Amino acid sequence: MPLHALTRHRPATALAATAALVLALSACSPGPTSGAPVTAPSAAASDVPSSHVHGLSVNRETNQVLLATHDGLFDVTKSPATKIGATSDLMGFTAAADQGVFYASGHPGPGSDLPNPLGLIKSVDGGKTWEQLSRQGESDFHALATTRSGIAAYDGTLRISPDGKTWSDVAAGFVPAVLAGTPEADTVLATTRDGLQRSTNGGKTWERVTTAPIIQFAAFASGTEVLGVEPDGTVHHSADAGNTWTRAGRIEGRVQAITAVKGAGDKPWMWAATTEGLVVSTDAGMTFRPAHAA
Repeated sequence: MPLHALTRHRPATALAATAALVLALSACSPGPTSGAPVTAPSAAASDVPSSHVHGLSVNRETNQVLLATHDGLFDVTKSPATKIGATSDLMGFTAAADQGVFYASGHPGPGSDLPNPLGLIKSVDGGKTWEQLSRQGESDFHALATTRSGIAAYDGTLRISPDGKTWSDVAAGFVPAVLAGTPEADTVLATTRDGLQRSTNGGKTWERVTTAPIIQFAAFASGTEVLGVEPDGTVHHSADAGNTWTRAGRIEGRVQAITAVKGAGDKPWMWAATTEGLVVSTDAGMTFRPAHAA
């Protein structure tokens, strides 16, 4: 989910904090690192069907790549992209443990009779149809993450739920740009203006990782492997669920969303939707290539 999207349809109580987050992340962005691998821009961004990409998912069983956007959900496995389901502004988007099961939030598209905001919705058929779970007309979750014990979400208030229907508020004291989790564990990461926040109990309590870089996007590839991206595109890899980080490569173009999965070998794979197109890394974020290059 891109940071600029946080200011769209945001509850008034969170607008000021969100603006501060955007400014802080931009101001804290370090310059390019000498010697760090840098991607060449991909071909024209025709493989990214919307200028506002809010989420990215990859099915490693089928290699299907999905983009959740302002204009709905798209299959971008091959170019050109294919639209899936009805048009909704999917501001928040996350995959569940089962392949083809997704949670999302945002706003209905033109002509829709769905409530605005959407609250939490769920699809069990790969995004073709959606079920309304909770908080319809109340919540526009711009950040969503699934965990082993449930869901963590942010709509101006950080909330957790065991089933997507009943919610508990969390007094976190920070504004998350991105929430990253995995159905394999109860570790959740939150990117914030003051640094990375980490929870090991599904989002109930949090601690700041003082040694972590200023990360804008984060994604779990497994219960322990995580990839993160700074505002300037510098990529970092963590092998211990976000406790410690190692600098990897760098992505060219403004990143809008990332996802990561277990690789064929011992290194996680990462996809990133950028203003230059869709890129992929098969070496834990060290190098990237256009996703449709081969």
